[in-house]
Amino acid sequence: MLDIVFIMLIFFIVTSSFTRETGVEIDKPLADEAGALSNGTILVAVRDNDDIWMASRQVELREVRSMVERARAENPEGSVVVVADKGARIGTVTQVMDQVKLAGVEGVALSAERPGG
Repeated sequence: MLDIVFIMLIFFIVTSSFTRETGVEIDKPLADEAGALSNGTILVAVRDNDDIWMASRQVELREVRSMVERARAENPEGSVVVVADKGARIGTVTQVMDQVKLAGVEGVALSAERPGG
């Protein structure tokens, strides 16, 4: 009986997908057409004070490219999502998206919430 429990535990650990977080609280803008992505994602957060966060730590703009390249090496099928705060400057968000493109990522998504949750 104990063997079955361990096998089930291993099965759930292997098949579960964990949600990655940026490591910082972001107030995302609302969008009626917001949808979920199906594959694993690489998250880059831009706060309202233009701080950039990845993997639960604050990074400089020049570090974004190398960190995305490393994350893509670990998960080649993963997409990149820029999670920008409502108050973030568009210039900073654009620079982050440029760094992601320079890392070899073709499609970059912007995160938003649907009205009402």
